[in-house]
Amino acid sequence: MSKKSKWQDDYWLLLMETYLQKPVGVKPMYSKKMVDLSLELHIAPNVLFNKMCQIANLETPRIERIWETYGSNPKKLSRAVSLYRSMNGFNNAEDFYEGVEVNESFEKDFRPVGDGIELTPIMLTLILDLYFRLTPITMVVATPEVQQLARLIKVKPQEVVDVLEVFQYCDPYLKRREVTFSPLFLPCQQVWRRYGNADTEALASYAEQLKEYFK
Repeated sequence: MSKKSKWQDDYWLLLMETYLQKPVGVKPMYSKKMVDLSLELHIAPNVLFNKMCQIANLETPRIERIWETYGSNPKKLSRAVSLYRSMNGFNNAEDFYEGVEVNESFEKDFRPVGDGIELTPIMLTLILDLYFRLTPITMVVATPEVQQLARLIKVKPQEVVDVLEVFQYCDPYLKRREVTFSPLFLPCQQVWRRYGNADTEALASYAEQLKEYFK
């Protein structure tokens, strides 16, 4: 049995709570608050973002009623959200989903790529975007862009360099003949297949959105 990412009416409460958090308004699609809620509900960030825009525009009678009830009373909304979560098992997700197979998609992008590795696919995606901005000779710790990205995603610059070097093995233009046994090769290869042969401007735009998660 699979748990489908189907919107439920009560999810408006959870989303409105995020909307009302300071600064009040529509949150960036990949801000940590939005992603955390996406992971909780198993609903992709872009879907939540579109729903939040509907809140901002009061697009439906249902949203208007919720706004009239909670828009000027965040504490009341917080109590309603807490009650909803307690009744639906969100405080103990393992028990709530016990015996239910959850078909994950975007969720995997925000989780470590392997045991003992803190890097996630979205972090690898940001490093891939940097890869296309550098040349192999500048893929070193001393490069300011490497240091800046490392600070943003909270890893050591050498870790960024390690990933940049692995991407060189994925790059067909470099034609690296050596073999790498890095545990990062498979996850880097997967990210390369998703974005490496696509429009670099599209990747750069996506990377800018993903950076919101680390701010």
